[in-house]
Amino acid sequence: MQLLLASKSPRRRELLGQIGIPFSIVDIDVDEHLTTPVPASQVAESLAVLKAEGYTQQLGCGQVLVTADTVVVCGSRVLGKPVTREDAIAMLDSLSGRTHQVYTGVCLRTCDRISHFSECTQVRFRSMDSAELVYYVDKYKPYDKAGAYGIQEWIGMVGIEAIEGCYYNVMGLPVARLYKELKLLVDADEAFVHQLS
Repeated sequence: MQLLLASKSPRRRELLGQIGIPFSIVDIDVDEHLTTPVPASQVAESLAVLKAEGYTQQLGCGQVLVTADTVVVCGSRVLGKPVTREDAIAMLDSLSGRTHQVYTGVCLRTCDRISHFSECTQVRFRSMDSAELVYYVDKYKPYDKAGAYGIQEWIGMVGIEAIEGCYYNVMGLPVARLYKELKLLVDADEAFVHQLS
């Protein structure tokens, strides 16, 4: 199996590398806006599929394209990446003292099939004052992170009271679920080859 990771996220690259499967980085140029509305819980998975469908190179036998997207959902509001400093501070303020959901959608595409899934993690922040939020945004500049925060950074250490679900999912890749799905993919291919022989 040769994995092709279509992601600019350094965290996804780091996490995928830590499970010991070699992979290459590929680029996908796709408009990451859904043309039809979907429930908040399905946004990340739909975007992961959109990215996979936007890969125009022919996949060879044994190659698996991996795409992913992460969103934060607070109430019915979907929080992507903040655009400005004020946007980041406002996002964090909306999460302060509340429980929210982090969804990461993953899509696996081969030369002859496509599968996708999403993982949800519940995260609760304690109430934080404006000085803490400003400090975090100015020091860590979380403009590349859904919901304007990284769980592995200062705000995760001092602000998160509870987490239910996969920690790595909040970082941007549900590693255990991905490993399981890749294993199922390999087992299915081996079973198919065995039937032919």
